[in-house]
Amino acid sequence: MTDYSRVERLALCDLFDQVGPAAPTLCDGWDAYDLAVHLYVREADPMAGPGIMIPALSDTTERRMQRVKQRYSFAEVVDKVRNGPPPVSIYALPKLGHQLNTTEYFVHHEDVRRAQSSYDARTLPAAQQDGLWKAIRLAAKTMTRKSPSGLVLRRPDGTTAVAKRPNEFGSVTVTGEPGELVLFCFGRQQVADVELDGDPEAVQRLRNASFGV
Repeated sequence: MTDYSRVERLALCDLFDQVGPAAPTLCDGWDAYDLAVHLYVREADPMAGPGIMIPALSDTTERRMQRVKQRYSFAEVVDKVRNGPPPVSIYALPKLGHQLNTTEYFVHHEDVRRAQSSYDARTLPAAQQDGLWKAIRLAAKTMTRKSPSGLVLRRPDGTTAVAKRPNEFGSVTVTGEPGELVLFCFGRQQVADVELDGDPEAVQRLRNASFGV
């Protein structure tokens, strides 16, 4: 069974090498160097990790990231990310690491790809799309909790998953390949190749909404 989180990790690191440390990303305020450091501390620094998810601890994470940038060059950080997490990291556990990184490396790979002046659309393997669909079905309710309306995710084959139940603003159906649905739910709505169907006002509210990470 192919570990697509590792495939995306290696592809992202190769892209980092190509674009360089100052390349833009879709992560607000971060260039490629910042993103590489984020990926490194997430897996290797237990003091920095909590602040990625807990806003009250974000200052600690930022300080730890700055220390990494002072200590290591961009190329060194990229090599550390490419080589994977240290043995003591929870991300080094084969099954758990794969689950935690299935969307992480896919999304951040696209964060760099789609921030460039031009990029080629990728056709992902069916097995990878299925893995991303499984992952987003589990994460969607959390990622889209700030959606102003109900939200249904739909694959092109008609398979659906309810991310948020309908409310006073109705519900919107978002259709696309699983990878695009992942990007949409993770806050990359402006670049996700999806179709939105529903009441026009509900669709517009969703287009203007901010959610994800």
